[in-house]
Amino acid sequence: MTLLAIDTALENCSVGLSAGGAVFLRAETIGKGHAERLMPEIAALLAEAGVAISAIQRIAVSVGPGSFTGLRVGIAAARGLALVHRVPVVGVGTLLSHAALAASLRPAGNDRPILALLPARGDELYGQLFSAKLEPAGEAVLASIGHFAALADESDADLAGAGAIRLERPDRVIHDRSAPDIATLLSLGASLDPADHPPKPLYLKPPDAKPQLHKGIARQ
Repeated sequence: MTLLAIDTALENCSVGLSAGGAVFLRAETIGKGHAERLMPEIAALLAEAGVAISAIQRIAVSVGPGSFTGLRVGIAAARGLALVHRVPVVGVGTLLSHAALAASLRPAGNDRPILALLPARGDELYGQLFSAKLEPAGEAVLASIGHFAALADESDADLAGAGAIRLERPDRVIHDRSAPDIATLLSLGASLDPADHPPKPLYLKPPDAKPQLHKGIARQ
């Protein structure tokens, strides 16, 4: 299967391609400007692999939690390409990507749960608990550091993601990445069922910018 993976959820603009048993990856830390960088990166990736865009059979995209703008850019691109080329899209949660990377980094036989965490505002984190087999043990939520510290202790979980260090349990942290690993996203995109994982953004909180309805200009 020829699969294209797209991640613009956080500070990276990353794309990956799996085709004919070969894997091609491009990842750039840009912070902002995903809308300008994404399509040129996809074009460069396809050129490097010698694969026509019409050959893509499935697309995987990070759906959050993450940056509102970044998520919109990646998901819109994935949906647009899928519509034109009539291929399915798999939406992959950022926290699942972090848990899957942690699972791949642990020694064989480690069957502890994995708590994936990302920073939010103030003393809050985005988090989700997974079994050792990456089955969700609950929904992704936005909650306090204290909430997740208690959950980590109660479940005896290993920790993954940039928010993990905020629990102050360094011996339990498998990795502290912020942006998803694009190779992991490729792997998940190939294994997950598109019907169960639609490309729908997972924000977990309302946007910071809100329309100023009371300052609208009255029609003449």
